[in-house]
Amino acid sequence: MPYIATSDGAQIFYKDWGSGRPVVFSHGWPLNADAWDSQMMLLASQGFRAVAHDRRGHGRSTQTWSGNDMDTYADDLAELVDQLGLTDAILVGHSTGGGEVTRYLGRHGTSRVAKAVLAGAVPPLMLKTDANPEGTPRGMFDKIRSGLLADRSQYYRELSRPFYGANRPGSNVSDGLREQFWRLSMQAGLKAAYDCVREFSETDFTEDLKRIDIPVFVAHGDADQIVPIQAAALKSVLLLKNASLKVYPGAPHGISGTYEAAFNADLLAFVQD
Repeated sequence: MPYIATSDGAQIFYKDWGSGRPVVFSHGWPLNADAWDSQMMLLASQGFRAVAHDRRGHGRSTQTWSGNDMDTYADDLAELVDQLGLTDAILVGHSTGGGEVTRYLGRHGTSRVAKAVLAGAVPPLMLKTDANPEGTPRGMFDKIRSGLLADRSQYYRELSRPFYGANRPGSNVSDGLREQFWRLSMQAGLKAAYDCVREFSETDFTEDLKRIDIPVFVAHGDADQIVPIQAAALKSVLLLKNASLKVYPGAPHGISGTYEAAFNADLLAFVQD
């Protein structure tokens, strides 16, 4: 299987499909690169090179005890881009992956990147503070950590419901999709998953967003129960220099069903433009 070795010795697994202009995908918590299979197949079939990696501690990458922080995630992404020799790339991040992409661009610049996509992404800041009253109270993230430590297997099963909006009237989310969410989540190491809760909830990406000077497509469902749009996309577009916003009515956090079909069409149009 393909891996790169990072400067601190971690092995980062990646998938590399197709050929052409590179589109690099960063996944959400606590999933891995397989969450992007639909989008990777679509773009690789349309003449793009689709690359996706498992964040350290997740999937097939090394389960490091330390280094489970947003700066290191961004550095790992930079090492992947550098070692694969990618240029004129398009970065796509969902949820925590959107934070990873944002921190990469703020920390490493845009010399190798032409565009970016932030889908259901956590920036600018998820945590509720005096300066961010639209955010989520800390107690909600404490419940996530408690759930992981008590019984992460059951916690992930329950999380799949709001993740895909399966707890909403009229939902037709399949059991298979929820089982796939559970399967991918269970591949993440407990320490990495636990540490990542702090990173996606407490990291402030405001200054990173302000530094980004490339076109950014911001996509978000207005029924997202995991990363509410009011503290995320609606604020990010005001901080980015060159952003376009697409709000998907009734769409949940997880990219599936009719939301996925619409997002895939918009993603393809954005990368082809």
